[in-house]
Amino acid sequence: MTKSVKSITELDGKTLYYSFLAGAQKIFENQVLINKINVFPVADADTGTNLASTMRSIVESPIPTSDLRVTAAALADAALTGARGNSGIIFAQFIYGFSTEIQKHETVSVETFAEILRKAVNYAYEAIANPVEGTMITVIREWAEFIYILKDSIQDFIELLAKAYQKALESLQATTGTLAVLAKSNVVDAGAKGFVVFLQGMVEFVKAGELRKLLSGRETVVIADSEVVSHDVITFRYCTEAMLLLDEKKKVDLQQIRKSIAHMGDSMVVAGSAKKMRVHIHSDHPAKVMKVLSKYGNISFQKVDDMVMQQEITSNAKFPVAIVTDSTCDLPQELIEKYQIHVVPLSVHFGETYFLDRLTIQPAQFYSMIDKSSVYPSTAQPAYKDFFNRYSYLASHYESIIGIHISAGLSGTWSNSSKASHAVAEHSGKRINVLNSKRLSSGLGLLVYRAVKELENGASHDYVVGNMEKWSQNTKMLVSAKTIKYMVKSGRVSHTKGLIGSLLNLKPVVTVNNEGKTEAFGKPFTEKGSMELIINKIKSMAAEKKIWGYSISHARNLSVANWYADQMREISGLDPVFINDASPVLGVNVGPGVVALSVMFED
Repeated sequence: MTKSVKSITELDGKTLYYSFLAGAQKIFENQVLINKINVFPVADADTGTNLASTMRSIVESPIPTSDLRVTAAALADAALTGARGNSGIIFAQFIYGFSTEIQKHETVSVETFAEILRKAVNYAYEAIANPVEGTMITVIREWAEFIYILKDSIQDFIELLAKAYQKALESLQATTGTLAVLAKSNVVDAGAKGFVVFLQGMVEFVKAGELRKLLSGRETVVIADSEVVSHDVITFRYCTEAMLLLDEKKKVDLQQIRKSIAHMGDSMVVAGSAKKMRVHIHSDHPAKVMKVLSKYGNISFQKVDDMVMQQEITSNAKFPVAIVTDSTCDLPQELIEKYQIHVVPLSVHFGETYFLDRLTIQPAQFYSMIDKSSVYPSTAQPAYKDFFNRYSYLASHYESIIGIHISAGLSGTWSNSSKASHAVAEHSGKRINVLNSKRLSSGLGLLVYRAVKELENGASHDYVVGNMEKWSQNTKMLVSAKTIKYMVKSGRVSHTKGLIGSLLNLKPVVTVNNEGKTEAFGKPFTEKGSMELIINKIKSMAAEKKIWGYSISHARNLSVANWYADQMREISGLDPVFINDASPVLGVNVGPGVVALSVMFED
């Protein structure tokens, strides 16, 4: 149904919402182009993806009433919740300023709209630690200033937005000559481009009012290939973001938050209100940033992106196939970087406080906390949106994607990853396979390593997918623990059995079977007995099958890990693929002192 619109002299809530929806669709359609021209502040080629994430949060918010004030508040909250990256958070703060300045208006005239926009620009500037002209913030300001100039001569929103859009286009083109880094690559600012694309969608909607087409496209995700524009220097490695729910009694403001973390990095943006703030900073120490922020309230959301990795895949992708896994794989950072493996973190929870595995909490920190905390920790799989955003980004840089995850029998990670992959694959046209490794820890890491080694040797997407089940079945994983008490705390073993085990001082051995579930393998009375039981089992298997490789994960038990490595060298003649700290996911269930030996056999 096409709605014929002659003029709009009063802006209400529904018109605002649907125009935002139209702007969001334009962002989705131009996501790859915006990624492609992203060279400032860092050439990590994700501005389009970040803006799309911000817009998706808006699109998925409930359809509002005609009340402009209520609608704007809902849009601002949705934008702040979904905001990602510099541009997303600046946009969210601008919308927050707009909603705050509306006050009690249920509808507004052009004149009032112009007044509100001019004030909202100040909110956006205040959110940025060091505003740089020639970027998104400049285009927002010049667009709002032009609307203010037009307010006395135009009373129709359709005419107003159309003319102001042309001014925004001029402002966008001027960004190339304003910043040297943009001039060098002969591109406009990516964030500014995103804002202008958003305005284009708004203008098209108010002119045509095509609601049916707009609503039917709410789930649209348009992704295609992109080319490299620039390869620039990154001063701080991690794009670090948090949503902070504040204790209003402490009366924390943006300046306090900004001052507390300013020394930890650059490109800082702090947006929001006295109740909720979105924080963005480029830093080498995400864990330290989160530690400081947690003093001001509860961190309800965290995101850490490795910009060095992002830059590498835009300019020098190692394979045409992206390999995605999760943080339970226990792969060392050097292998992750060498093979450009994309790791989506699980989260570790101590009561209301949570961390991103290996990003905002390292294994050593986790294991030092586990006995001190009054609340026993738990873990949670990445959310659907985490995988959706990751696959959307990777689909614009790779020919295809393979996800390899912790056993579906032990975590919901595979399920969320699989659902997200189907959504992105459907709209991008890219092939995405998400595989259940039926393993975890060193076993999962060994399977991911096998996959990238095969790709390195020229294997195809189909070859890796077709052989993963066989490699998994050929991988034996045996885990020794110093005590049964952590299995009791985590619920893996009943309190009754745990009491008996403690009295007997058992040192349990656990295996992960071919269905991807844990089961008891043995119950020695000494740690040495556990170790010998495991090695004897591997020896008997190695007598029949050749060993392809092996890996070892441990939780504060390097001496035993090294003992296993020495024994395995004698058995196989091979060095370990890796020896590394175990993921907290393993530690929560089995406890400090655990060692996981995984061995992959040839056919």
